Amino acid sequence: MSAGNAQRARTAGGRLPFGVHLLAFCLFAMGSAEFLLAGVLPAVADDLRITLSSAGALISAFAAGVVLGGPPLAVLTLHWPRRATLVTTQAVFAASVAAGLLTDSYALLLATRFVSGLAYAGFWAVAAVTAISLVTPDRTARASGVVVSGLSLAMIAGGPAGALLSHFTGWRGGFWGVVALTLAGAALTLLVLPATGSGGEARVASELRTMRRPQLWVVYAVVILTTAAYMISFNYLAAFLTGVTGVPAVWVPPILTLFGVGAFAGLSAGGRIADRLPFHALLIGAIGILAGSVLLALLAPYALAVVPLVALLGVAGFVLNPALYGRVFSIAAEAPTLAGATTVSAFQFGISLVPALAGLALDAGAGVTSVVWIGAGLAAAAVPAILLDRALASRRSPVPGTGRSVTAAGEHAA
Repeated sequence: MSAGNAQRARTAGGRLPFGVHLLAFCLFAMGSAEFLLAGVLPAVADDLRITLSSAGALISAFAAGVVLGGPPLAVLTLHWPRRATLVTTQAVFAASVAAGLLTDSYALLLATRFVSGLAYAGFWAVAAVTAISLVTPDRTARASGVVVSGLSLAMIAGGPAGALLSHFTGWRGGFWGVVALTLAGAALTLLVLPATGSGGEARVASELRTMRRPQLWVVYAVVILTTAAYMISFNYLAAFLTGVTGVPAVWVPPILTLFGVGAFAGLSAGGRIADRLPFHALLIGAIGILAGSVLLALLAPYALAVVPLVALLGVAGFVLNPALYGRVFSIAAEAPTLAGATTVSAFQFGISLVPALAGLALDAGAGVTSVVWIGAGLAAAAVPAILLDRALASRRSPVPGTGRSVTAAGEHAA
C-alpha cells in the first residue's frame, strides 16, 4: 500500500489528517501578506515617497502574478513531486517577500510582489490537489474547504495582526513575520507531509485536454462571478459603513472582522455539505450573496440590521467555495493540477474585477450603495451558471468495463 493510500485508509471515517491542516496553516501564512498590505499602504507610500495610488499598484502586481502565473507554473511543475513543489513555492515566496523588504526601490518591490503572486498561486493549486489525495473521495470538498479556511483566517487574524505589528515596528515588520511563518510552514511540509504523488503520474497533454471541457469553464464562470459579488461589497464596506450607515470609524474594524468570522463559519459548513450536495451549497451561497447584498442596500441606514448582514454575507460568500473546488476536481478528476491552478486564478480574477466595476459606478457619480447593488447583480448572474452546471452534470456517461454509469458530478449509478 502506498503512503498516500495508507494515509487515506487511516483517516477514512475519522478526522481529517494533520497534513490537511498543515496546508491550511501554510496558506494562512502566505495569505496574510495579501491582506496585510492593504493595512499599511499609507506607511509604504510615505516610506518610499510615492503616491498612494502607486502603492496600491503593489496589490495589483501580486494579483497579476496569481492570475497570469498560476496555470503556466502548474504545467512547469507538473513532473515534480508535490511535496517538493509545495516546499519550493513557499521558499520562493519567502525569498521574494524578503527581497522586497531589503530594498528601497519601488520598481524592485513591484517585481517582488509579482513573483510572490506567482509562488502563491503555485502553492495554492498544488496544496488543493495534495489535500484531496490525503482523504477518501467522499471527503474531498471538506478537505479543500479546510485548506481554503487558512485564507479566511488570514483575513480575520493574519492581516490585522501583521498590521498591528507593523504599527510598532514599521511597515516591514509585519512582512518579516510572514516570512518567518512561511519558512516554518515549508520546514514542516518537508518533515511531516507524506509524499502523495509526483508529476510522473501526470501528463501535460492530459491536463491540457481536460481544460477543453466546456463544463469546467462554466464552473470557472461561477467562481469569478461569486467571488466578485461578495468581494466588491467587502472592499467598500468601510466607506459604506461610515458614509451611508453612519457607523463611527472606530467600529469599522470589528465589523469587518465579523465578515471574516462569517467566512470561516461558511467554509466549515460548506465543507461538510459540499461532498454530498454540491449544487445545494452553490445555490445557497449565490442566493445568500444576492439576498444579503439587496438587504444591505435597502437597510443601509440601520446599523442594527447592517452589522449582522455583514457576517451573513461572509457566510454566504464562503459556503460555496468548497463546493466550487469539489466541482472542479470532479470534472477534472484525472488531471487536477492545471485545473486547480486555473481555479486559483479565477478566484483572483474575480477579486481583480472589483476595482474596475466599482470604479465605473463611482466615477459616474453613483453613491457607494451602488457598489452593493453591483454585487447583487453579479450574484444573480451566477445562479443560471450554477443551474447550467447542474444540468450538464445530470447527463450520465458509461464507465468502461463496469456496466455502470457516472454523472459529471461523480455519482455512480447501477
